[in-house]
Amino acid sequence: MKPTPSGHFGPTELRLAMAAPRPAAGLTSDWRLVDGLRTHTRRSTTPGTGTPPVVLVHGLAVSHRYLTPLAVALATTHPVYVPDLPGFGLTEHPDGAYDVQRHAAHLAAWLAEYRLPPVCLLGHSFGAEVAAALAANHPDAVRALVLAGPTSDPSARSRTAQFGRWLVDCLREAPLQAPILVRDVWNARPWRVYATVSHSVRNPVEGDLVRVTAPTLVVTGDRDPVVPAPWRDEVTRLVPDARLVVVPGAAHNVVTTAPTEVADACRRLLAPHPALSDR
Repeated sequence: MKPTPSGHFGPTELRLAMAAPRPAAGLTSDWRLVDGLRTHTRRSTTPGTGTPPVVLVHGLAVSHRYLTPLAVALATTHPVYVPDLPGFGLTEHPDGAYDVQRHAAHLAAWLAEYRLPPVCLLGHSFGAEVAAALAANHPDAVRALVLAGPTSDPSARSRTAQFGRWLVDCLREAPLQAPILVRDVWNARPWRVYATVSHSVRNPVEGDLVRVTAPTLVVTGDRDPVVPAPWRDEVTRLVPDARLVVVPGAAHNVVTTAPTEVADACRRLLAPHPALSDR
């Protein structure tokens, strides 16, 4: 798979994103029982280099599918795991819609099931809220943290404001991402998406951010209307050990349309230095 330039998502990327559970581009699917739910994970073949695993956490309304370009980009140097959160993608549906803390608890149980060493945890959008909660509550499980397009901005912490920002973002994204969104919303069911938005805007993410101890990277696109500059700067300030990377030309789905840039930033974060080698 050729590197995807910023702002691009074409037919090749779409086919790979929709491939699961069939193997494609070195990615395979498996299912494990986690807290009573049959949980799907899209994963790479371990490259055998001894590098730390990277776990990608998707946002609300979506699944592993839109993270496929980033998984492929990272898999050349790291083992990559992309679980579908409860109720999304190919994971079993629980009775209700999980809030942030319950998703984080499920993800912690998922890490224990896979018996992974401390991971680089990357969460995008709502997934960044889940990743921050996991990193705050289980610091020994997280070697490094990447918050990509983290929600939700306190200045727009309502369902109406968030939907408005996402509608603006739709006009800035590569059009071929739309079939993935339609498929993922159908899998999750619209009521679950709506309920998850409600959980997101009620989640005091600041309380988790200040408790993160892992080296952290905040990544956004410079055209992201969901995560405007004041909020991305505030997130970077709140996390004790964080730095910011802004990708030119990318909108909210920076992990999808700029996978090479995001993967390179992750590798720089994980490059050997005292803060990580001592963990």
